Amino acid sequence: MGTKHRNKKVVFTLSDEEYNLIQFYLKKYKITNRSRWYRETIINHMLKNMDKDYPTLFEENEMRR
Repeated sequence: MGTKHRNKKVVFTLSDEEYNLIQFYLKKYKITNRSRWYRETIINHMLKNMDKDYPTLFEENEMRR
């Protein structure tokens, strides 16, 4: 399987507090590849939400009975 080339760029801004918190986290967990961490964090969040929103045959309260 070939390598997928990443050629799309996303830019966003953070407050000083947000930036410092992320820097603290990256240092604490010795994360050196920040781009990969941002990608994985964002995409994992999206996948979890999509999984929760996936339509089911029964409503949640019906399944708990």
